[in-house]
Amino acid sequence: MSKTVCLALTGASGMPYGLRLLECLLGAGCRVQLLYSQAAQIVARQEMDFELPSRPADARAALISRYPTVDRENLQVFGREEWFAPVASGSNPPDAMIVCPCSMGTLAAIAQGLSDNLIERAADVVLKEGRKLVLVPRETPFSAIHLENMLRLARAGAVILPPSPGFYQHPQSVQDIVDFVVARVLDQVGVSHSLMQRWGEAR
Repeated sequence: MSKTVCLALTGASGMPYGLRLLECLLGAGCRVQLLYSQAAQIVARQEMDFELPSRPADARAALISRYPTVDRENLQVFGREEWFAPVASGSNPPDAMIVCPCSMGTLAAIAQGLSDNLIERAADVVLKEGRKLVLVPRETPFSAIHLENMLRLARAGAVILPPSPGFYQHPQSVQDIVDFVVARVLDQVGVSHSLMQRWGEAR
């Protein structure tokens, strides 16, 4: 049975990671519930020249057009205040949730259990239901506040996965570096991939 993964895009730098994750999750046959913040729309335009429309239906159409080979039936897109979305309730949680890129504001809100929008509520649901929550915080350097929030979340069961690429793969392009990080995220949620050669395998 295919996994259901909630993917949230927020306003930190690192949109290439988030959109590549979306492509790989859909390519692996996962059902993806996509959430995105208003700041994520700005970052998508700035970093990738990609217009992520405000209306979820329009965003879904734009993403399907961007990735025409994936199964469009597996992609759902929800608005920030769409409280009847499945991810808003512990009665219908996803198998896993990824916040990538994860802004420090979103991380702080999740750490405090604020649940003021659907991204924060979905993360709260995933934590309370004991499902895998992976946060990809793209910030440097980290302040003591950032680190304390990460520690609080790690103790609550979340995985903190900063996008720190390794270079033993001898990357030849920016895409290789992006794929290294995306591969590590996919490993955390149990989605198979062939994005990188694993350590110890013959080159």
